[in-house]
Amino acid sequence: MIGQTLSHYKILDKLGEGGMGAVYLAEDLELNRKVALKVLPKEMASDPERLSRFKREAKAVAALSHPNIVTIYSVEDSDEGRFITMELVEGKSLEELITPQGLPIDQFFTVAVPLTDALSAAHQSGITHRDLKPANIMVTGDHRVKVLDFGLAKLHGSAAGPEEQELPTQALTQEGMIMGTVPYMSPEQVQSKPVDHRTDIFSLGIILYEMATGKRPFRGDSSADLISSILRDSPRPITELNVDLPDDLGRVVKRCLEKDPGRRFQTSLDLRSELETLKHEAAKKETKTAPSIAVLPFADLSPERDQDYFCEGLAEELIDALIKVTGLRVASRASAFQIQDSVTDIREIGRRLDVDTVLGGSVRKAGDRLRISAQLTNVSDGEYIWSDRYDRELKDVFAIQDEISQSIVDALQVTLSPTQKKSIAKATTVDVQAYDFYLKGRKFFYQFRQQGFEFARQMFARAIVIEPSYSRAYAGVADCCSFLYMYFDSSEANLKEADSASRKAVEIDPGSAEAHASRGLAVSLSQRFDEAKLEFETALRLDPNNYEAHYLYARSLFAQGELEKAAEEFERACEINPDDYNAPILLAATYFGLGRKGETEAAYDKALLVIEKHLELNPDDARALYFGASALCHKGDNEKAIKWAEKATIIDPDNPSVLYNVACVYAQLGEIDRGIDCLEQSITTGMGQKEWIENDPDLDPLRESPRFAALLQSLHADS
Repeated sequence: MIGQTLSHYKILDKLGEGGMGAVYLAEDLELNRKVALKVLPKEMASDPERLSRFKREAKAVAALSHPNIVTIYSVEDSDEGRFITMELVEGKSLEELITPQGLPIDQFFTVAVPLTDALSAAHQSGITHRDLKPANIMVTGDHRVKVLDFGLAKLHGSAAGPEEQELPTQALTQEGMIMGTVPYMSPEQVQSKPVDHRTDIFSLGIILYEMATGKRPFRGDSSADLISSILRDSPRPITELNVDLPDDLGRVVKRCLEKDPGRRFQTSLDLRSELETLKHEAAKKETKTAPSIAVLPFADLSPERDQDYFCEGLAEELIDALIKVTGLRVASRASAFQIQDSVTDIREIGRRLDVDTVLGGSVRKAGDRLRISAQLTNVSDGEYIWSDRYDRELKDVFAIQDEISQSIVDALQVTLSPTQKKSIAKATTVDVQAYDFYLKGRKFFYQFRQQGFEFARQMFARAIVIEPSYSRAYAGVADCCSFLYMYFDSSEANLKEADSASRKAVEIDPGSAEAHASRGLAVSLSQRFDEAKLEFETALRLDPNNYEAHYLYARSLFAQGELEKAAEEFERACEINPDDYNAPILLAATYFGLGRKGETEAAYDKALLVIEKHLELNPDDARALYFGASALCHKGDNEKAIKWAEKATIIDPDNPSVLYNVACVYAQLGEIDRGIDCLEQSITTGMGQKEWIENDPDLDPLRESPRFAALLQSLHADS
């Protein structure tokens, strides 16, 4: 059929063939895209049983919308027969990826968790796959897992018609053979007994076993021997075949392979939760083997005690330099700075921040003279690993930062590549007075308040007066204007200044990831999304571990309704900075918008843990409170959600961002009028992100209200 055209699909190549017909690579001539076609030959279309199965496959897959399940586009007819058009999945099958030794543990979880999540989505929609095997699981080039071939799917409940809900097994047989792939079948399948979603859990257990060890749990020289093994044999524990595997993983796989369906995991969501927990424990164990450090704000010993901004800025600069070092885990700025005022014992600081070493010190600044003392302390015994004192002129502060960074790398015995050596050396020629104003600006920027942003903008502007070619100061001005526009003052003036300042930052230093990220945010607020995409991707090419670039790019994608891509960027941001609560709560909201129920629940659990930890040290952080209230809504703790939301509005009653997010909380609680009241106040006081109101799934409960429709209409009229 290669070269032929079916309807408006040109056949380009043959991808494979099975009992249900051939699969072809084709080009959709109308939409100009590549698709996969599964063609049912004419002679098979006359077989009522095969035609019925073909229709069931189309119905089963079309009922699902999940990133880890192949997307079906249409069912069509042509002179050559009936066919399904579906998403073209490019990559390798899991069957090709599994080595004789199994998969590395990180790759194991990269496949296992989304695979289980896909099954959970199918099962919740009343669909059982019944032919799960490595050949039906694809892993794309960007590591996305896709489950294929629902040709044997059993429909029940609301997903099926009455005639399909309890089809006997023999109706799904061909030439007397039990349908399915024997090595991956459950005991109830091989005995032709009724099956439900727990048969998929057994099949998945076989796949997990093979992924972990490279071997199948059940074997036989013939189909009869293999069936006998499935019915009677207890496979060797995976931890005996691979002693490096976590013991709990062995327990999980063993439970999947219970002969009695009642003793297996009863839902794939329960299985997914177990795997997700084991994944994080394995990752935590792996990261603990790498050197780790927290950098605390330096103590101010200056005569006037007025250099706290300088002390924090010095610590922040060291964090920025060290985070670029591969093989060194650095606690986030937020975590390290939060703990400073509440804990003094170095061992307790290390325990809370989960690091092995802590860098602290002091700054004494008098006129043009600067004395900096720094100590790197081993958390386990409280002993200094390294310490030094620098008595220099103020203009030498950049050289001191470089020397401290290099000394830490040497003390922790981390090997730097030539590129990393260059990246931690600032070699800056910025005027030190301009740098001083810049650090003052950063101090106020992190307050995340309108007055803080406005004061920070003034400090950055004063730095630019002294040093007109100061790219970071221009990026700072742009960020202040962007955040003011988003949350407090959606004026055209803020938008224009963000645009011009970010453009200047990039012109001065086109190799700065920070400048490109600022530019991406500024142009995204003007809804120039193609330009924003280019800027964010440039920033990430220059610095793949830039948290702000991933986080701000994700927000831009979310505002456009591109939730799949937004989820990927939020996921990466969470990996880079696991202590920040902004990315995980928005990741949960993104999963919710995508309908990924299992991932949504897990993400809200994690976000709530991070927020509660933050609130222990910052109980009056209104932003953390309203984000936490949103998580509590989704967890069903409505009483606590209301309490946190109301506390946020008491702390900052005129903040548009607070009002908008509290509106989301009320919406989720079904308090429609209160939600719209808050939303209207948010817009009145300066909420500038109108596209979020259009796309935010948390506001969905409000969308049926005439008041909400009128509100949207007024927004469009003003734009």
